[in-house]
Parts: sequence; structure tokens; C-alpha cells
Amino acid sequence: MHQKADSMPSSKKLRIIFAGTPEFARIILDSIAGTDHNIVGVYCQPDRPKGRGRNLAFCSVKDSAISHGLDIYQPESLNEDNVKKQIFNLNADVMIVVAYGQILPLEILNMPKYGCLNVHASLLPRWRGAAPIQRAILAGDKETGVGVMLMDKGLDTGDILLEKKCIISDTDNAKTLHDKLANLGSKAIIQTLININKIKPIPQDVKGVKYAKKLSKDEAWIDWNDSAKRINQQIKAFNPYPIAQTYASTDKFTNKVLRILSSSVIVRDDRNDNPPGDIINSENGACMVATGDGVLSIENVQLAGKNAISIKDFNNAYKLIKLS
Repeated sequence: MHQKADSMPSSKKLRIIFAGTPEFARIILDSIAGTDHNIVGVYCQPDRPKGRGRNLAFCSVKDSAISHGLDIYQPESLNEDNVKKQIFNLNADVMIVVAYGQILPLEILNMPKYGCLNVHASLLPRWRGAAPIQRAILAGDKETGVGVMLMDKGLDTGDILLEKKCIISDTDNAKTLHDKLANLGSKAIIQTLININKIKPIPQDVKGVKYAKKLSKDEAWIDWNDSAKRINQQIKAFNPYPIAQTYASTDKFTNKVLRILSSSVIVRDDRNDNPPGDIINSENGACMVATGDGVLSIENVQLAGKNAISIKDFNNAYKLIKLS
């Protein structure tokens, strides 16, 4: 088992293994690389085919590790004996895990002297799992944050070492909130490493557990029978991926896929009797759509295979008739 955190002087230069894959993890790796700590190895997912040409591409964390001249490891699985031995031989004081994409075996969790720390983009136990940023927006949460957690064998169930909170603004989408939380996470992990001998791990509250399941492209389809508020949350939560979409009919085409990148809820005093998906107003750069409850204003859109444009430019090219 790993040693207790309070046995380590805060001034000690730590030997760190970093494990992560996407952009969120890269931002945090960059921040750690800017300290005096010694990153003895970076673990990330293997290179994967990407794009129409299916050429091998590497992840954001690997790109960062290359730029910092760090040793990179890309095993298909951490369960292999040779991989476990490799990690053991790196003799790390701590392993920092950020959206790595693999479950760490219990044997590895106990290898570093001071355990494995996970930077998670929510205020646990709310939104454990794969897509906490998107689920928070989709649920209409007003606040979220990041937590540094001492990992155990459960899914995001470990004790909390440090939390930083973040307001979800009315204009936030998954991208803007991602960037806010990544920067908060960078500050949180640096603060944790500095003060780890002073931090008392706090068990998570067994109440309030919510799971943030992985995103599905099927969820991106808009149902105009939903409320304007719900659809607006869906559009924000799924930008930049998988992007909310609907079928659009105009004076020039019928039932083409239209991605909706941004929108806002319209507060109206008059009653809306239009059926869901009807266009109430598409003049002067506006596009108001009837929903099951309320009116939604469409702001930026993208036809399949085309560039993203404002609704004003879209209206200049087409007369939108109905969304379905």
C-alpha cells in the first residue's frame, strides 16, 4: 500500500508518472511540466487511425510530452505484467491520472509511494464517469468544478484531496466549460502537490451520486417536442461534440441534416400555438422556432459538409420552412 501523504515534506521534488489522453489532460500536463517536479514517464492511448484517410494520429497528451522531451509509453493495456513491471521500475512518488481512458489495476494504484491522484471535472460524487462536463450542462447545473481524488478501485469513488468550484454561465457550452475546468484543474493539482503533506483526504458523501455516462451520437438528435430550455441545454452540452442536429426543410431542399451550434431561449409574453419545429420568425437575421414549451432562437448552424455560419447568413441563402 502507498504511504500516508503526511509523511512527505511539501518541498520535495516529486517523481511523477502522468497518464492522460485528450486536450483536457494536455493542459494539466503542460502545467505540471512547468514546475520543478520530475515527470519520469507519460502514459497515453496508442496512436489511432483518424479522419477520412484513416492515417495514424497521436493524442494531445503525446504531443505535449514530445514538446517537453518526456518519455512516452502507449500500452494497449495496463494489465500486462511487463507494463506493471515498467511502471514499478519508474519508481514514482505519485501517479497523476487525467482522462486516461483505461482502468488502473489495483496493483498499479498501490505502486507509487503516495498513490494515484485523479483530476476529475466535477464536484464528486455528482457526475462520476466519462462525460461530466456535458452532463452538468445537459442537466442545467448552475455550478460545477474540479476535484483531485485519491484513486481507489471504484469508478471515481476515492477520497477527495482538493476541490475548486466553477459557475456555469448562461453562455457556456461544453468547449468553454472544458477550458475553464482544465485551467482550474491545473491549479488544483499544483496546489495539491505543494500541500499534499497537509491535506486530509475527505471521503465522498454517499448521497448525491450521479453518473455521467459516455456521450452517444443518438443523443444529439433534437426532439422539438422538448422544451426550449431543454433543447438549449442540449445544444450547449453537445458543442463541440457530437453537436446537436435536426432535419431542416427550406425552399431549396427537404430533410437535410442541420447542425445547431448555438441558440438561446426567447421569453415571450404572448402564447405560442405553433406546433413544435415550426418557424415562427426567420427575418432580419433571426430564427425563432416553436418547441413543446417555449420558443428557441437559433444563432449559428452548419449544414452537413458545409462550414458553420450565422443564422443570418443561412437565411440569406435559404428560406427555412420547418425543423423536424
